[in-house]
Amino acid sequence: ESRRPNTLLQFPGKVSSDETLHRLFISDSNHNRILISDPDGRILDVIGSGEAGREDGSFEQASFNNPQGTYAQGDILYIADTDNHLIRMADLRRRRVETVLGSGEQARAFNQPGRGRAVALNSPWDVLAGAGKLYVAMAGAHQLWVVDLASWEAQPWAGSGREDIIDGERRQAALAQPSGLACDGARIYFADSETSSIRLAEPGPQGRVRSLVGRGLFEFGDVDGPWSRARLQHPLGLVWRDGLLYVADTYNSKIKVVDPVRGTVRSLAGSGRKAWVDGAFSKAAFNEPGGVTW
Repeated sequence: ESRRPNTLLQFPGKVSSDETLHRLFISDSNHNRILISDPDGRILDVIGSGEAGREDGSFEQASFNNPQGTYAQGDILYIADTDNHLIRMADLRRRRVETVLGSGEQARAFNQPGRGRAVALNSPWDVLAGAGKLYVAMAGAHQLWVVDLASWEAQPWAGSGREDIIDGERRQAALAQPSGLACDGARIYFADSETSSIRLAEPGPQGRVRSLVGRGLFEFGDVDGPWSRARLQHPLGLVWRDGLLYVADTYNSKIKVVDPVRGTVRSLAGSGRKAWVDGAFSKAAFNEPGGVTW
């Protein structure tokens, strides 16, 4: 019997990378699994049986429900198992999956911290690890959460839980379906999808949330230029690289570049037509890209 994996994707959500080992992690979301490939797209391994479920165990036994963001740290891959309202951890060396955060029940109450498998989450959409912490874009709660990786204590980190675009002190700010995370080594940038905005959250007790691009729930478009004028449409993914943010501007079917120094947005790739076209950046076409990585 051939163990060669089926490489057909179905609504892949996000993609992340491991630069050290030259691996890509592709969330094959509607197939409820994660594909591991090399940069040329050769499948190296598959995490998940493909069945919708929440089973832990070997890569072949484990099951997910619409997984989205992933983040690799050494031999560990953290996975936002979105529709299960869980955070899963895959040991890439032992080829095993373990549920580390979330009860599996969608959180009904706001701002209820908790620990490990006792805490209720609400549609975690992306994850980012660093300095002993795991940051979670909790799209359903309109917040960013922080998790202590030693104790698995989880709590809101940015956003009051109100859906809006309001800047200010980190816990008082209002977010709107944060769905993608990136870090420049100090600040966390996030794609706040429902307000078609790119925003940042500063660490520390006096940290604040600031909006870079985007103005409101009904302010969207496909406009390059200075931040005050630029508009995106429901961005879902972003990555930080060499002083720039690269954004999957999902509903515009483009990849854009946000420059925090110049305060500008420019289109990098995609004609804006929803199609599958390779080639020069200006002529290439995408169909609602949801993730971007290096």
